[in-house]
Amino acid sequence: MDIRTLPFDEALRFLRENGEPADLRDDIDTVSLRRRFPHLGGVEITELTIVTPTGVQPARLYRDSEAEPCGRALVWVHGGAFIGGYLDMPESNWVAMEFASQGVPVLAVDYTKCLGEVHFPVPSDDVLAAWEHAVAHAPELFGTSAEDLLLGGASAGASLTAGAVARLRDAGGTLPAGLISVYPAVHPNGAEPGVLPDPAAPHTQIALNYAGTVERLADPHVFAGMGTGDGFPPTLVVVCELDGLRPSGEAFARLLGDAGVDVVLHLEPGADHAHINEPADPTARPTIEAITAWMRR
Repeated sequence: MDIRTLPFDEALRFLRENGEPADLRDDIDTVSLRRRFPHLGGVEITELTIVTPTGVQPARLYRDSEAEPCGRALVWVHGGAFIGGYLDMPESNWVAMEFASQGVPVLAVDYTKCLGEVHFPVPSDDVLAAWEHAVAHAPELFGTSAEDLLLGGASAGASLTAGAVARLRDAGGTLPAGLISVYPAVHPNGAEPGVLPDPAAPHTQIALNYAGTVERLADPHVFAGMGTGDGFPPTLVVVCELDGLRPSGEAFARLLGDAGVDVVLHLEPGADHAHINEPADPTARPTIEAITAWMRR
């Protein structure tokens, strides 16, 4: 079953009652990816767990000892509308393998999904815990210093990581050396970033389910685009030509630029939302290459 085809309330109910459905694609497992992309053959994958305020979350460390070190490492967070997604999905597993093969060690992390009574700050707390774990253990995890760590994510993961940066900034925590935000929804109304959405509108369900209350829709710790860009680290924002959430990413890049942040906005021609969750999509690899080039600059 492809839950992306279901109305949001039905997808939420299905995931709550049944868990993540099996992905019917037969070419996205690690063995198949290595067969299709031989340069991934040297990537070593280690299963980890990270203690968070609500329990333990799975994580994976990706390293390639044969790749030329980039000098940077990355904590990466997948998407899934805050209700789905997992470490085996290509947006997590394939993407992390690709970066690791280019000399960027990756810690891919999971988080609690908003399936019922769970809302902000629970998933955000999980991401913060993973970031703080990476900072505390950078040398042994990545072979780099904490000062060389980047933070990034895609879709809901981009929202969580941008919100985590806002929380770290405001709390005086350790900020990442850079932020990678791929097709982000950093506003509760991604199609019209300057307008708070109607709580009763169907397209608001994802944002409200994550935020938990109408008041939190305007909270920049929940949706970073609702705040100021002051104090953000250098940032890469990737938007897709065909993505209905493209305005959110573009507005976020403007917000950061107006605050004097070193920000790069990359538009992927012909791409749609979640394209890096499809390794066969011809627009996916150009995005991976653009992110790698930004990390190496």
